[in-house]
Amino acid sequence: MNLSGTQKTRVLIVDDSAIVRKVLGEALASQPDIEVVGTAPDPYVARDKILSLHPDVLTLDIEMPRMDGVTFLKKLMRFHPLPVVVISSLGQASSKTAIEALQCGAVEVLAKPGGPYSVGELKDDLPQKIRAAASARLNGKAQDVPVTRTIMREPVVRSVTAADPATIIAIGASTGGTEAIRQVLMELPESSPGIVIVQHIPPVFSTAFANRLNDICRMQVKEARDGDRVASGVALVAPGNFHMSLRKRGSEYYVAVHDGPRVCYQKPSVDVLFESVAEAAKANAIGVILTGMGADGAEGMLRMKKAGARTIAQDEASCVVYGMPREAVRLGAVDRTLPLERIAGELVTMSLIAQRN
Repeated sequence: MNLSGTQKTRVLIVDDSAIVRKVLGEALASQPDIEVVGTAPDPYVARDKILSLHPDVLTLDIEMPRMDGVTFLKKLMRFHPLPVVVISSLGQASSKTAIEALQCGAVEVLAKPGGPYSVGELKDDLPQKIRAAASARLNGKAQDVPVTRTIMREPVVRSVTAADPATIIAIGASTGGTEAIRQVLMELPESSPGIVIVQHIPPVFSTAFANRLNDICRMQVKEARDGDRVASGVALVAPGNFHMSLRKRGSEYYVAVHDGPRVCYQKPSVDVLFESVAEAAKANAIGVILTGMGADGAEGMLRMKKAGARTIAQDEASCVVYGMPREAVRLGAVDRTLPLERIAGELVTMSLIAQRN
């Protein structure tokens, strides 16, 4: 895997559509640090080209003949782990399968050109996804976890008194974040404070992501709509291609879902959310920044800390990409740096402390 920056990141494009293979190749052709070393129309051809071309990153369609992308991904992660960027259509079924692919070891997901995404946007987004994938730390195995309520892990605290409605938890993540957020939320009790989440993810995929979390978590998880109330036991996920901000009316919090320019190349942006939380909730907030490439969220977390909020960053060892947490630590915006498996417990502790104050 190319981590040094001195060599080009070698990419293999796997898609059954010749047109899509051509578009993806053209989107990467002008990047001085990325080289498309080959293409494959199906997983069987891809398998041979992986062995002969030794790519650093794969782009992978999930709807292909002979073998579907998720089945291939599971085999790949078991026998020859590589960073994978899933390229999926925006249909509901495809989006749900793309989220499953992230669960099985893919590190990024991107919409195929067309629909809300233009080819121009693809030229901006795809190189970023490739670079993030190239720097990702893999666990080397597929995580084949069925999405049912029967596999819910025990929360770190089985029951606590109803959360203080004044307390807000804000979470931001990017590369590797879908699984990091899943682990944190699954370990939280139903009575947790209201949670607002920005995960860098395209539209439609954000809906599938929220629905999946709702199926496996004790809290209610839903994709946010403009004006949704933030309440105890509810987690709101920012919709793809829209910013989400926290607002306060009287003693109640709600979210504003709105358009606007990209911030730190992202929409939704963690900085937009965190800065609004700093203004609306001040010392009643807890900020969490998880795995992800880039600096989105670092400045916003610093504003949260200056406003009196408590802040947590995922540690380097447990991150898929230690980019966003590193930048927040570098700015002095982080109170505690913790491995992923300890973050839910710390959130419960901080929430209880806030409740007593």
